[in-house]
Amino acid sequence: MEVALFICIIFIASILQTSTGFGFSIMATPFLLLIFAPRDAIQINLILSLLISILLIRNVKKHVDTTILKRLIIGSIGGLPIGIFLFTSINLIFLKYFVSGSILILTVLLIMKFRITQTGKKDFWIGGVSGAFTTSIGMPGPPILLYFSGTDTTKEKLRATTLAFYLFIYFVSLALQLIVSGTSQQVWVSSMWGIPIVLVGLIGGQILFRWIDQDKFRWLTYGLLLFSGLYLLIQQL
Repeated sequence: MEVALFICIIFIASILQTSTGFGFSIMATPFLLLIFAPRDAIQINLILSLLISILLIRNVKKHVDTTILKRLIIGSIGGLPIGIFLFTSINLIFLKYFVSGSILILTVLLIMKFRITQTGKKDFWIGGVSGAFTTSIGMPGPPILLYFSGTDTTKEKLRATTLAFYLFIYFVSLALQLIVSGTSQQVWVSSMWGIPIVLVGLIGGQILFRWIDQDKFRWLTYGLLLFSGLYLLIQQL
């Protein structure tokens, strides 16, 4: 049962990542927390998310906004140690509440078309918050997604810039977690099993993206995010 659930989680999250540019960690983390210990779940997510970033960045790197990218990276340096402190300090129940709450709040704000005006100073702050989210729960996406959803940045530039940032933040966060809290054999075995599933999901997502209406797909994404957040929350009640 757990093996089948693991395959479904990685496959669906990979499809969302291909289509939206943010779906993998947000979709995968809450369900991985149901079948793995917190450290293992977050590290598996970081490893596979890093792999996805490496695979996808080659095709979009020409669209990266280096100015915004530098601000995000510099800002994230301040958030990384805060996230590591939270990761090593908070208990399992609180972690699951935090993950589910973050996803639910994010989805509601997206549906309500919440907007934040972009400025250079805010780029640094969002980088810091995203850095803290990544080292603590393996999810840089929520603050980045909310921040850039209301800008006039082109879809290509937005997706490429955030992907380049993810490439940096996933690598550094994984390295910090390995140093501070160690790892386990299960993390690496599960990650190796997840690689071919990720590859199939990325290919499937590209094919599916061509056939599904973008507006309907966006609402499908919202539905999946709400379901994943509510499911993790209900599991704790």
